[in-house]
Amino acid sequence: MMTLLMLSMITGCSQSNPNQGTIPEQSPQAQATVSTPVAQLGKTKVVTTFLPIYLFTKAVAGNVADVEILVPPGTEVHEYQATPENVKAIATANVLVKNGLGLEGFLENTVKNAQNTKLAEIDASKGIKPLNEISPVVKTAKEEEDHEHAQGNPHVWLDPVLAKQQVTNIRDGLIAADPANKVTYEANAAAYIKELESLNNEFQRTLQKTPSCTFITFHDAFPYLAKRYNLKQVAVVQIPEDQLSPTDVQNAVNAVKKYKVKALFSEPGVDNKLLSSLSKDLKLTLRPLDSLETGETDPQHYFKAMKANLQILETSCK
Repeated sequence: MMTLLMLSMITGCSQSNPNQGTIPEQSPQAQATVSTPVAQLGKTKVVTTFLPIYLFTKAVAGNVADVEILVPPGTEVHEYQATPENVKAIATANVLVKNGLGLEGFLENTVKNAQNTKLAEIDASKGIKPLNEISPVVKTAKEEEDHEHAQGNPHVWLDPVLAKQQVTNIRDGLIAADPANKVTYEANAAAYIKELESLNNEFQRTLQKTPSCTFITFHDAFPYLAKRYNLKQVAVVQIPEDQLSPTDVQNAVNAVKKYKVKALFSEPGVDNKLLSSLSKDLKLTLRPLDSLETGETDPQHYFKAMKANLQILETSCK
């Protein structure tokens, strides 16, 4: 059995974006939405927290609700600071959709400040049993602050099976808030779930050829994916976001050597200078693995990014 140790670096869930604020909906129409002519006025207004939740909600809502996103793609969601535009968006919304599991720390006070007593909230992770820390954490720098996952690991959207549950929760929440469009929400959700099932089958067929493929990550974003497809995440290595001191580099190198890493993964939207330096020192190939916290706002982006992840895993696990 070929065991391959992989390394991916993330210094948070994604890199900070200084242009924080609510951005307008900009995705083209979802590929499988039911075509339902609805007047522009009077649509249900739905605000979502960050990219994966936006993708799922937009897929379900199609063209019968207006869907916005609070945290711009590519912005660190763990330490996100809400803007006045976020408060205004929630104050005027009918529905708020969040990932839950403690990921959106900014949300509680933002909702409170919005004072929208009619706001319906949907927890997309309702009913999902979270994973706690499954891998040891190696910290290379004492000053680097970690984002804690007190309610368990929140990265459930990276498991296509759990993504189905999130889409189902969003569908049910939208129907409860906007029963007039129940048929559309049900049809759109069914089409998206069918694609998620196909994606799951593709992951199973591909990764069953490389059982127990082992990896190290710098971002604890992939334990659900690892568990689902019998991969093995053995450690999480944390390094500073901005600059590496010689000591940081040596600590990271020691950690990589300890776990016999054979490949190095980066993540889209993250400055790869630090990883490039490490990969050069370690003579490892640098490859991206996407946590989908940055990217396109078309609901089909989820499948595009996940299939790219599958290709990377297949290549790295051989």
